[in-house]
Amino acid sequence: MTRRFVGLTALHWLPVGLSAPVTVLLATSRGLSPADIGVVFAVYSTVVLVLELPTGGLADALGTRPVLVASGLLSTAGLLAVTVADDVAAFALAEALRAVGRALSSGPLEAWYVDAVRAADPDADVAPGLSRAGAADGAGLCLGAVLGGLLPLLADGSGDAVLVLPILLAAALSVVSVVAVALLVVPLRSRQGSGTAALRDGLRTAPAVVRDTARLVTRDRLLRRLLAVSALVGTVLSTLELLGPLRAAELTGSLTEGSAVFGVVMAVSFAAAGVGALLAPAARRAARGSAAAGGAVLAVLGALAVAAVPLGGPLVLGCLFAVFYTANAASWPLWKAVLHGRVGAGQRATALSASSLALQVGALGGTLGLARLAEAAGTGAGFLAVAGALLLVAVVSLGLRAGDRSAAPADPAPGVVPAP
Repeated sequence: MTRRFVGLTALHWLPVGLSAPVTVLLATSRGLSPADIGVVFAVYSTVVLVLELPTGGLADALGTRPVLVASGLLSTAGLLAVTVADDVAAFALAEALRAVGRALSSGPLEAWYVDAVRAADPDADVAPGLSRAGAADGAGLCLGAVLGGLLPLLADGSGDAVLVLPILLAAALSVVSVVAVALLVVPLRSRQGSGTAALRDGLRTAPAVVRDTARLVTRDRLLRRLLAVSALVGTVLSTLELLGPLRAAELTGSLTEGSAVFGVVMAVSFAAAGVGALLAPAARRAARGSAAAGGAVLAVLGALAVAAVPLGGPLVLGCLFAVFYTANAASWPLWKAVLHGRVGAGQRATALSASSLALQVGALGGTLGLARLAEAAGTGAGFLAVAGALLLVAVVSLGLRAGDRSAAPADPAPGVVPAP
C-alpha cells in the first residue's frame, strides 16, 4: 500500500515540476507583467478556495478514485490551455481549470492511504508513510524541474515556442497519472448501484460531510492553528513561485537562461524537500517529541534563508531555496501527524481539504498583495515579506503543543523514501 501511495505521489507531482520553471516566464514572454501574473495566480487560488471543502466532501462521500481521475483530466486540460494562452483572460481560464483539478486532488490520495493503513491496523503510525510520500513528492518535482528548465535550452528554436515544450510533456504525463490512479487506487468501501447512482448519492451526502467537518475544524483550537499555519505557508509558497523565476531572469538577463537557472534551482530545492521530509522524524526527536517546537524551529530556519536571497547570485539563490524547501518539507509531516490525530476516517479527506483551502487563502494574499509589493519595491522587498510570514508560522506552530500527545511517533520504517 505504501509503495502505491509513494509511486502515485511522485507521478502526480512530476507534471507540476515540469511546468514550474517555465509558466511564469511563458506568461512574461507573452506580455504579462508581474501584477498581471499575480492576478492569474489569484484566479487559481480563488477557484481552489471555493472548491476545496465541497470537493473534499465529495471524495469522502463518493470515493477517492473517481475524484482523483476527474482531477487528472482537468489538470491535463488546464496544461494544454496554458500552451495557447496569450493574454490575462486566457491564462486565467487555464489556471482555473488547473485549480479545479488541484481542488479535487488535495486530499483524496492521502486520505485513501491513511484509511487503508488504519483499516489493516487501527494503531498504525502513518507519519513514516506520509514522510516517504513527501520524498517521492520531492523526487517527482525535482526530476520535472530539471526537464522543464533544460528542455527550452536543448530545443531548436527561439521565443516562447520553446517554453511550451515542458508544458506539453507535463500534459502527457498527467494522462499517464490518470491511468495509474484508475488501476492502483482500490476502493476501500463497496458501493451499491450504478456509477450514476453513486455520483448522485455522493453529491447528496457531501454537504453534510462538509458541514460536520467545518464544525469540527472551527471548534477545535489545534485544528484552527493548523489552518493558520497552512494559510501562512500558502502565502510563502505562492510568492516564492512568482518571485523565484523573476529573480533568476534578473540575474541572467534572459528569459531562456532564466528558465534554465530556475529549473536547476527548483530541481535542487525539490530534491532538498525530499531529504527534508525524510528528516521529519529526526527533527521531532531533536525537539524531544514535540511537533510544535520542531515546526517552529524549522520555520525560523526557512525565514533566515529566504531573507538572505536578495544578497547573492544564482548559486546563492539555489542554496537558499534548498535550505527553505528542506525546512518546509521537514515541517509538514509533523503538522499533518497532529491533524490526523484529531479527525476520523469519515472526515479525513474533508479536513485535508480544509487545510488546503487555508493554503489557498494565503496564496491568494501572496499573489495579490506581495506580487504588487515586489512590482513596486523590487523582488528584494518581496523576499523580506516572505521571511516575515515564516516567522509568524513559527509563532503559531508553538501553540500546537497540546497536539503532541495525539500525534503518533514519526520514526521512519527502514528502506523507504519520504514526501512534502
